[in-house]
Amino acid sequence: MKRYIIGIDLGGTNIKSAVYSAAFEALVERNDPTEAAAGPIFVLDKIKRIVVDMLAELNAAQEEVKCMGMGIPGLLNPAEGLSYFSPNFPEWENIHIVQEMQKVFSFPVFIDNDVRTNLYGEWRFGAGAGVKNLMLLTLGTGLGSGIVMNGAVLYGETASAGEIGHMNMYREGRPCRCGSSGCLGRYVSAVGMVRTFTERLAEGRSSMVQERIDGKIENLTAQMISDAYDAGDGLAIEVMHETGQLLGFGLATAINLFNPGLVVIGGGMSAAGERLLASAREIVTKRSLRVSSQACTIVTAQLGGNAGRVGAAFYGSGRLSGEISV
Repeated sequence: MKRYIIGIDLGGTNIKSAVYSAAFEALVERNDPTEAAAGPIFVLDKIKRIVVDMLAELNAAQEEVKCMGMGIPGLLNPAEGLSYFSPNFPEWENIHIVQEMQKVFSFPVFIDNDVRTNLYGEWRFGAGAGVKNLMLLTLGTGLGSGIVMNGAVLYGETASAGEIGHMNMYREGRPCRCGSSGCLGRYVSAVGMVRTFTERLAEGRSSMVQERIDGKIENLTAQMISDAYDAGDGLAIEVMHETGQLLGFGLATAINLFNPGLVVIGGGMSAAGERLLASAREIVTKRSLRVSSQACTIVTAQLGGNAGRVGAAFYGSGRLSGEISV
């Protein structure tokens, strides 16, 4: 009897993994450092060892596993199980992840983009449960997004639908690794907000944060800006407000295009909460179609770091049953 489903959320810093029951109850959970600098073969071998260890902890055989779903950052072909490129992983190009996994595992393995596996998690088990039209934005090092429309996740021709982070906000703005410039994610992300703050300091502005970093601008973090905001620092308030407004402009366009009933904000930067979202909501109200914006609620994610792995497990199960097609 097939009793177990495995979910893997591969991140640049950590590998979040779990074994679930058929009802998606977590039986074993692990967080392990990715060690991405060691290269793709090392990382994939590490995932194999993690899965073997989790099954051993449950005294479970491979024959008892229904399938494994994996959330992988970057561009990929989920139908082929092929990862084309992952920007935060050195030498990670054209890696056939499914083939690598099935050198060791007899059960089916399926991959998808990590933002979409987070989307599946929040949609089925978190803030978006029961919603037919929703959008997830993950705000972290960059800005990722995924979309559910009429009860189905959008994929597009090359499985890259919904890349709101690459919406052009400035004709000639900050360069982006996608090859364009002025992309939303270069401003609305932890890295983007830190850069905005750094630019203001270079213009001669001052902040209490300067004492904390002791003149070493590379030590500046988005959390420091958020803490300074809470302490009433004028520059931190200004930059957080500006970042929230840009998020609002991006959301206003996305709401007009996709007409979601719910927008879920996840990722590490979502901890900023209303410091960021109050300005975003104000812009959405002013700049998106009235009927669309009135029908849309903006909330923060509920599952935190668990969304990706349970979403990956759900996705894998759906691919196996044919309920999810890519």
